[in-house]
Amino acid sequence: MNKIKKKKELNSTVTMMDIEAPLIAKKAEAGQFIILRVNSDGERIPLTIAGYDRNEGTVKIIFQIVGATTMRLNAKNEGDYIEDFVGPLGCPTKTEGRRKVCIVGGGVGCAIALPLAQKFHELGAEVHAIIGFRNKDMLILEEEFKACSNQLTIMTDDGSYGRKGVVTLPLKEALENQENYDEVITIGPLIMMKHVVATTKPFGIPTTVSMNPIMIDGTGMCGGCRLTLNQDGKSITKFACVDGPDFNGFEVDFDEAISRASMYKEFEQQEREHCCNLFKEVEGGRK
Repeated sequence: MNKIKKKKELNSTVTMMDIEAPLIAKKAEAGQFIILRVNSDGERIPLTIAGYDRNEGTVKIIFQIVGATTMRLNAKNEGDYIEDFVGPLGCPTKTEGRRKVCIVGGGVGCAIALPLAQKFHELGAEVHAIIGFRNKDMLILEEEFKACSNQLTIMTDDGSYGRKGVVTLPLKEALENQENYDEVITIGPLIMMKHVVATTKPFGIPTTVSMNPIMIDGTGMCGGCRLTLNQDGKSITKFACVDGPDFNGFEVDFDEAISRASMYKEFEQQEREHCCNLFKEVEGGRK
């Protein structure tokens, strides 16, 4: 079992936790993920590592409260324990040799983008970060991105903070102004990553996408994270959790991935409603 050393609410739907896991913290790298189980009868879910402290022996996770398991996880407090916490898994993001990169994050995907920005900054690369949210209330990790970015652009859909619009707007402006990025790395909702790739492709800028949004069991056995890549005119199948989660964005069949990701929405909603009712019953019994 692993102890929750720190818990912090980043906004009304996103929570950050530092988990005591010295062996994982010792080996973890940006881009990798862990698998956790909240309790002994709970499901296993993958969460990308949002940071680590090798000296303290802790691993940081940031999650959005969207389903039954994340609701149960969010009900835990500092000092409580998580049943299982396994990793690091997946392939680390390639960070060596880049002199100038653009990190594009959307929503809770910014939690995954941050350790990449920090790693590139640590290696001496020039980091431009573009992060987008629905509105000001959803904004997370602004100060952390400022600390590791040479240039930070914040976008909100409604214009309540930063610039109004989507993340591809400043990205396209930068590319049209001949910003010579060695690589663009994007992490966020599938539809956002699809449009980022469509923006960079005409300019020929290598673009990496993190396909963690489609991961389910984190081992490849469920098949839910299978992904079609188009390489040299041929379609090949890969698995986000064992072959990734990073892939060449120009090769990813996003339409297929988006369609597959929507298959579980109804079931997830049912589980969330069931979990909500359980919490209401528990809270009602305490009064």
